[in-house]
Amino acid sequence: VPVTIKENTATRGVPVPAGTAATVLVPASEDAPPSARLREAGCVILGKTTMPDYGMLTSGLSSFHHLSRNPWNLDHNPGGSSAGAAAAAAAGYGPLHLGTDIGGSIRLPAGLCGIFGLKPSLGRIPIKPPYAGRVAGPMTRTVTDAALMMSVVTQADWRDTMSLPWQDIAWDDLDLPDKGLRGLRLGLLLDAGWGLKPDEDTVNAVKAAARMFEAEGATVELMSAFTSREMIDGLDRFWRMRSYLDMSALPADRQLKVLPYIRQWVSTGATLTAAEVFHGYSQMGAIREAAVAACQPFDFVLSPVNPVPHYPADWASPINDPMRPFEHIAFTLPYNMSEQPAASIDCGRTRSGAPIGLQIAGRRHDDLGVLRMARAWERLRPASRPWPQPPG
Repeated sequence: VPVTIKENTATRGVPVPAGTAATVLVPASEDAPPSARLREAGCVILGKTTMPDYGMLTSGLSSFHHLSRNPWNLDHNPGGSSAGAAAAAAAGYGPLHLGTDIGGSIRLPAGLCGIFGLKPSLGRIPIKPPYAGRVAGPMTRTVTDAALMMSVVTQADWRDTMSLPWQDIAWDDLDLPDKGLRGLRLGLLLDAGWGLKPDEDTVNAVKAAARMFEAEGATVELMSAFTSREMIDGLDRFWRMRSYLDMSALPADRQLKVLPYIRQWVSTGATLTAAEVFHGYSQMGAIREAAVAACQPFDFVLSPVNPVPHYPADWASPINDPMRPFEHIAFTLPYNMSEQPAASIDCGRTRSGAPIGLQIAGRRHDDLGVLRMARAWERLRPASRPWPQPPG
């Protein structure tokens, strides 16, 4: 079975540039846990997929790789940071693609490219190096293929010091139990409380999906926003300082090889105080508590993935402003901090034909439940458009 692996996930003998020309290319000495599990299962690694510098952008823009584009419209951005994985899945480069996600980097490009992407619970798939909110996950055309991939990459690996204990989960059992959708309590989140407001086509598509679940017996309740501008601005400052310290450790000539957009964002870390950074760090816990509490009354939560369904291929983000880098991740970021599983699945098209992603988030550690809900939607939704075809 052919598989692609995001290039920040090590494969033995291949350098890990992390999307940036600033990296000194040294072949990896061993496979990272997901790569090792896929290789052990007999998968053929077709290649490594592209990403932006350090995975910091929702874009296929990179100082190391050629520009990645959206197969549905080559003038459009594939999203990121798992840009190449999403584009490869949509374009038909094999059935299985491994991405990573720390703020939406699986779900955002999955939504923009019309594929399925699962951000598992933190620690469900062992990774190296582990970090708060960071996960690896499947990016595929179908939920069934993603479940198959989960059965392999969730095997235990001691190298991930934040991993969950291995569980014998029947990943291929994708039918909802008992009464199916009937009686399920679904939250519907259309206003994240900060960031870009979802466009009209996106809101209409997500509402239509909610109505279809409701017609099958689920109860849908509109939710209030549970994260705030203070939370994201604080987290921005913490991440900015982390990146500032990492970049400051590079020689000056290598710093200049990083994308100017990222250099501009990182440079402001020099002015941050210790109090600002600590307050920013504390927002990870604040977001976690807020998200878990808000989702507790529901079995699953539905929302948009991307507020903006398309933007130019050569932009670093939907608004292309390094001083406002997170305005588009208000619906995805909270579930990285809360460690909840969340998926993006195609739920329609804009009037111009761009894919629209529906996010399905579950309770902590209910990865199988999210896959089952996504499979239920896959069966309910109207027939999708044919996949993109190569020119000529």
